[in-house]
Amino acid sequence: MNLDDWRSRINDLDNQLLNLLNQRAEAALRIGDLKRRKDLAYFVPEREAEIVDRLVKDNGGPLPAAAVRAIWREVLSASLALERPLRVAYLGPVATFTHQAALQRFGSLAEFQPARTILDVFEDVERNRAEYGVVPVENSTEGAVNLTLDRLIDSDVLLCGELRLEVAQHLLSRAPDLHQIKTVCSHPQALAQCRA
Repeated sequence: MNLDDWRSRINDLDNQLLNLLNQRAEAALRIGDLKRRKDLAYFVPEREAEIVDRLVKDNGGPLPAAAVRAIWREVLSASLALERPLRVAYLGPVATFTHQAALQRFGSLAEFQPARTILDVFEDVERNRAEYGVVPVENSTEGAVNLTLDRLIDSDVLLCGELRLEVAQHLLSRAPDLHQIKTVCSHPQALAQCRA
C-alpha cells in the first residue's frame, strides 16, 4: 500500500471509531436515564476505574497503557458531560499541579472551579457548589499537607480517591550559566519541592 492508501485506511478507521463512540454515548445516555429513575449516582468512580483497568489489561498494543488511560479518560468525561458535566473544585489557579491532577482524574469536559485556598475547596464541596474537590494531601519533599488532613477530620466530606502526580519545576533565567544565578524568587511551596 502507498501513502494515499494508508491515509484512506486511517480515514475509514476514524469514521468507524466515531460511529462506535456515538453508539457508546447513546448507551451511556440510556444508562443515565435508568440511574435517574432509580435515584442512583450518575458518576461512579469505581465503575470508571474498572472500565479503564479492563481496557489496559486487554490492550494488545501498540498503544502504551498510558495512552489507553488518557484516551478513555476523555471518552468517559465526554459521556458524563452528555448528562451534565461534573463540577470539580481544586486548589487554583489554572495550571497548578492540583489543576493538572483534576484534569487527569476527571477529563477535560468537567467544569473546573479554581479555589483560592484548601479550605475553599472543602467549602465548595460541603455547600454543593462542586461534587468533587481536589486538594494536595502529601508530597515527597514536604510530607503531609497538614491543612488538608486537619480539614478531612473536621469535615463531612469523604476521601474517595487518590492520584499520584509527578511534580517538576523549571528555573527560568537570563543568565547563561547556572552558577551566575544569585537569587531565586518563587512560591515557598515550589522552593520546597526543589530541595535535593
